[in-house]
Amino acid sequence: MTRKLYYENSYQKEFTAVVTGCQPLADTFRIYLDQTAFFPEGGGQSGDTGLLGGLEVLDTQEEKGLIWHCTRQAIAPGTQVTGQIDWQKRFDRMQQHSGEHIVSGLVHKHFRYNNVGFHLGETEVTLDFDGPITKKELLEIEQEANRALWDNRPIEITYPSKKTLTELKYRSKIAIEGQVRIVTIPGIDVCACCAPHVKQTGEIGLIKLTSVQSHRGGVRVCLLAGARALADYEEKEQNAKAISALLSVKEKDTAKAAEHLKQENYSLTGQILQLKKALIQQKAAAVPEGSKNIIFFEQDLDAATAREFVNLLTIRCTGTAGVFIGNDETGYRYILGSSSEDVRPLCRRLNDAFQGKGGGKPEMVQGSLHGTRKALEAALAQCLPSL
Repeated sequence: MTRKLYYENSYQKEFTAVVTGCQPLADTFRIYLDQTAFFPEGGGQSGDTGLLGGLEVLDTQEEKGLIWHCTRQAIAPGTQVTGQIDWQKRFDRMQQHSGEHIVSGLVHKHFRYNNVGFHLGETEVTLDFDGPITKKELLEIEQEANRALWDNRPIEITYPSKKTLTELKYRSKIAIEGQVRIVTIPGIDVCACCAPHVKQTGEIGLIKLTSVQSHRGGVRVCLLAGARALADYEEKEQNAKAISALLSVKEKDTAKAAEHLKQENYSLTGQILQLKKALIQQKAAAVPEGSKNIIFFEQDLDAATAREFVNLLTIRCTGTAGVFIGNDETGYRYILGSSSEDVRPLCRRLNDAFQGKGGGKPEMVQGSLHGTRKALEAALAQCLPSL
């Protein structure tokens, strides 16, 4: 068994130990120690990283009570080494995990929902609950969670006897064999947990619940705590200032200004669509009735307007009408139509010649392809001689 120093003092950053084993593992090595402050992966949290005898520890895992440290080089058994955990990463995870206990405890307290999934990632924490929570309810949970931080409540670690456990109400996602480690935040949560935690809730600093979405009959909540929550605030503040400057309004008025800009954009977009429709009607009307084939190249037409254009052209053409939208750099979208011919063979020929894709019905096809306007016009002239 490896002595678990992280349980004795979760704030221990450096320690000395003796190597008890070294095994090759693919292109890395498993290093076993008589004692370690490196926390191994478990309970939804990744294993600690850092340095061991000057070598980088890539991961830490536990198997049958033995903890091994993944390194790129071997260390001979019997060697005394100094271990240094990546404290910034460890403390960040302690903040996140302790924050998760507060939120999960409050959700269980108010809604009786269970935390059925927990993942502590490098950028965010996700919590899965087996019941619905609205955004308004989540905001209330967040506010109460932060009040628990301001109270600076102690986070207590205990190892109750089997008898005491039978009388203790505590949260646990799995059945645990052997000694159970209980993490208690008075008035908030009592939960079985194997991970290191901060000593006082005030050390978490800040809890922010950033999103909630439906997930497997319940909800998935995203959490940021401590330095992560502060970094998120700083990023959003920078964005708010930038948007404020772009819109020439105060930061508190950016949402209202953005809504006004959105409505103005809708109005202008509608006007542009009307102008484009008027333009295609004029172009179609200028095509002599009874024309055999007619093709137009346009820079910018939406799909609906382009289809309307082709419909107007087919009325005036006895053969094939088409519109190509785009340019030589980005490629072209096309719509071909006819009231008298099957345009699918022409569609296939163009797709084969210009790395295109698309299809449709005998009377109308659409697709996209890559090529220059000059090459397209030459190919169309061969297929439609009267152009």
